Formats: sequence, C-alpha cells, structure tokens
Amino acid sequence: MVDTASPLIEVRDLTMAYGDFVLQQKLSFSVQRGSIFTIMGESGCGKSTLLRHLIGLKHPAAGGIFYSGNDFWRGSEKERVRFMQNSGVLYQSGALWSSMTIGENIALPLQQFTNLSAAVIDEIVEFKLALVGLQGFSGYLPSAISGGMRKRAGLARAIALDPEILFFDEPSAGLDPISSKMLDDLILELRASLGATIIIVTHELPSIFALADDSVFLDNETRTMLATGNPKTLATECKSIKVRQFLSRSLHPLQEQK
Repeated sequence: MVDTASPLIEVRDLTMAYGDFVLQQKLSFSVQRGSIFTIMGESGCGKSTLLRHLIGLKHPAAGGIFYSGNDFWRGSEKERVRFMQNSGVLYQSGALWSSMTIGENIALPLQQFTNLSAAVIDEIVEFKLALVGLQGFSGYLPSAISGGMRKRAGLARAIALDPEILFFDEPSAGLDPISSKMLDDLILELRASLGATIIIVTHELPSIFALADDSVFLDNETRTMLATGNPKTLATECKSIKVRQFLSRSLHPLQEQK
C-alpha cells in the first residue's frame, strides 16, 4: 500500500559529478512510502551512480537527499550508519562472499548489528531463505547454485534486518526471462509482506511495467532528468519523445508533434 501523505525520500536539485565532469544535474523527485520506484535511462546516464548517492557511497556535488525530511548528507556519520542499518541493498551480482555459505552470508548483518544469539540468528536465516524460495540451501556455497538463486540469496541477505527501504541495482541483469519474471514476482511479494519502500535501477521494460508505481528518467545527452511519473503513463503521455521511445522501444525514430 503506497502512503501518499508524505514522501520517504526527497531528492532536491541534486548534481552528481566526478571531479569537473558533471554526470547529472538539477535532479528533483520524491519517493513515496511503500512504493516501488524505478530509476530509468540509457546506458551511461548515471543510474547506478544515483543509487550510490542514495545509499551513502558517493557525496553529491550539489543539492540534497532527504529521508523523512532529514538531510542525509548534512547529518552525522552515526546517523548515516543508523540509516544504512534500516536499508538493504541487492547488487547486480548478488555480491555474496564466495568463501562463506549462503547461510553465513545472510547471518553476517545480523551478527554485526544485533545482539541475537546464534540459535535465533540461525532461525532468522532459515526464515529469510524460505521467503525467497531457498529453504534448505543454507549450507551451499554461492558457486554451487545458479545465478538466479544467487540473486535470491542476495535478496535474503538484503532483508535480513527487516529494512524499511530496499535498493536494487539491475536485479534482472544476466537472468533469463523466466527467472527475471520470478524475481519480479518475488519483489512484489516482499513489498506486500514487508511493507518496504523499494528503489530499483533497471532498463528492463517488463520489470519496469510490472513493478513500478513511479519513476525518474535520466538523460545522458542533456545530463538531467527528462521526466518523473508512472511508467505506464509516461509511455503514452510524456512530453519527451525520448522517454516515450525508451518505454516503447521504437525501432524507427518518431517525429516530434508540432
């Protein structure tokens, strides 16, 4: 259920840069509590870099990012760490420790950030694995399971601490269409069961249309956002022809209406 009363995340006039090179500028959008929000755009436009700004891995060149009205980057390091404990991240590869079992990977944040006993942590690990359809795989190494299963194991680790916010970086990358659809369905199930707010970097149209309540489109030519809104609406009503082409995957250039 999307809460439209007040946004959980607000990005205000954000500029992202590497040294003197400005990747994106004048980004302003909000993410509602309980929504699934996609970050869209062509390759190289800065989607993953925006995600890094949102999760505290890269400092903005200008502008601000606000969580529940609090300026994330003007707060203390302690406050940012507290925020990170209330969020989970699924990276493209799953980013599992190869020398640790699936269960050990999922247990790691619980061991680091809670005072729970080993027995309770083991119970939580098995519960999280069951949520993502991997019950019984706790003792397997990441190399012993498929790519799709590694993604789900990474997701189980991301939800280990019952986060309020989940971030996904190209979750369907490298997956076949069936596995990708299964992951999309799992994301919807987790949103329903956890009530989490979910931010997804993706260029996969089936996932965008199946999952997103809202979105932002980043453009690598103008180096700013071209649109924000529900992708299904943007596909037919957006004023930007580039956004409409992206969302329809047009094979032939469209002529701008006069």
